[in-house]
Amino acid sequence: MKKLLLILNLLLLSIGYGQETTIKELRIEGLKKTKESFIRRLVKTKEDKALDSVKIITDIERLKRLPGIANAEYSIKTNPEGQSVLTYKIEENFTIIPGLRISTANNGEFAFRVSAFEFNLLGRNQLVGAFYQRDVFDSYGAFWEAPYLFTNKLGIGLNYQDLSSLEPVFFDQGTIKYRFRSQAGEVKFLYEYDFKNKIALGARLSKEEYELDETDVILNTTEEVPDFLSTDRFTYFGEYEHVDLNIEYQYVSGFRSLLNVQFVTGNDKEEFLNDFFIARNDFEYFKRVGQKGNWANRLRLAYASNNDSSPFAPFAVDNELNIRGAGNTIDRGTAAIVINTEYRHTFYEKGWFVLQGNAFIDAGSWRNPGGDLGELFDGSTIRVNPGVGLRFIHKRIFNAVFRIDYGYGLNENGTNGIVFGIGQYF
Repeated sequence: MKKLLLILNLLLLSIGYGQETTIKELRIEGLKKTKESFIRRLVKTKEDKALDSVKIITDIERLKRLPGIANAEYSIKTNPEGQSVLTYKIEENFTIIPGLRISTANNGEFAFRVSAFEFNLLGRNQLVGAFYQRDVFDSYGAFWEAPYLFTNKLGIGLNYQDLSSLEPVFFDQGTIKYRFRSQAGEVKFLYEYDFKNKIALGARLSKEEYELDETDVILNTTEEVPDFLSTDRFTYFGEYEHVDLNIEYQYVSGFRSLLNVQFVTGNDKEEFLNDFFIARNDFEYFKRVGQKGNWANRLRLAYASNNDSSPFAPFAVDNELNIRGAGNTIDRGTAAIVINTEYRHTFYEKGWFVLQGNAFIDAGSWRNPGGDLGELFDGSTIRVNPGVGLRFIHKRIFNAVFRIDYGYGLNENGTNGIVFGIGQYF
C-alpha cells in the first residue's frame, strides 16, 4: 500500500508541473558511521536524472535491508521549473553485536555459542566476526564478507571454521555416536543480479574426521563399524536468493526463497565417505496482522544423494536449526521436510524497546539413511513441537532480538526444552 501511494504521489507531482521532473540535488541525511560515498554508489537514483518513482521505491527498500540502517525515508521539494531536491533520511543501526545462543533439553543436554560480529565494517556494510561454541566439544570460526567490495553488485566472502560435535550415525547394528570434526576454509563470490535476486558461487576445502565415542553404548560392534575415519573434502556450492520483503523495524511482510546446492567430492580412501550431492530450499512467507501482529512461516525441503552409500547423514534435528525443544543434534537424515509457523505479537513498544511474544509450531520428518522417501510422509519419523516464547528487541541495533522459546514434544518419547538466542528464529 505504501509503495502504491508513493507511486501515485510522484505521478501527481510530475503531472502537476506539466513536465518531466528532474533531480537537481540528492541529499543523504542521518549518516554517522556509514560512508556517504557507499550509499551514493549503491542507490539507483542519481542527480541530473529524471525523478523515477520505481527507483526511489527500490532505493528505500534496499537501504532498509542493509545491516547498518534501521530505517530509511524520503522527502521531495520541487520548484515550478520541474527541478527537485530529493532527500533520503537515514536512521542508522548500532552494528557491533555480541551473540549468545543457549539450548537445553529435559534429558540434561546443554549447549551454548558466543560470538561477536561487526556488520558495518569501514562504514561499507561489510561483515567481520568470530564465534566459539561448546556442544559436548569445542568449535570456533571466523568470517569476513564484503558483498559490494568490487562494484555495487559484486563482492566476496571468506571464512574458516573448526567444528566438533557428537553425532548419531546409523548402522545395521544400531545408532552409534561419533565425534565429528571438520576443519574447513571457504571462499565465495557474491553477485546481486537485481534488487530481488542474488547468487553466490564458491568452494570449500575441508578435512573431516569421525572417531567412535567410547562413552556410547554400542550394539555388537563388528568390523563393519569403523573406529576412525578421515578424509579430505572439496565442496563446490551455489546459492540463489530471491527476496521480496518489506521491513519496518520488527515487522516483516513478503516472501523470500533461499536455495543452496552442494557437490561434495575428493574422497579416495573411505568407502563410507563417498561423493554426494545436497540440495536445500527455504521458502519463507511473512504477513502483517493488524497493527501489532506478524505471521511468519518457513518451509524447508532438503535432499542428499548419499542415502544408500553412507550411514553419515547431512541433515540434523536440532534445537537451533529446526525443532525447538527437540534437543542438541538428536537425529539425522538424508532428506527432510520441516515446517515452522509462528505468530508474533507486540505487547509493548516505547522508543527503541519492543517486547514481543510468540506462539509457534515446529514440525518435521526425515528419511533415515538407507530408507526411502515414503518415510517423509508415513509418520514414522515425524516430530511436532508447539511452544511459546518472548522477544526483547532493540529497534536501533542490528539484529538485536533476544529470544527465549520453550518447545514441547507431542510425539512418543518427545522432548521439551528452552532455546535462547540472538535474532528471530527465522
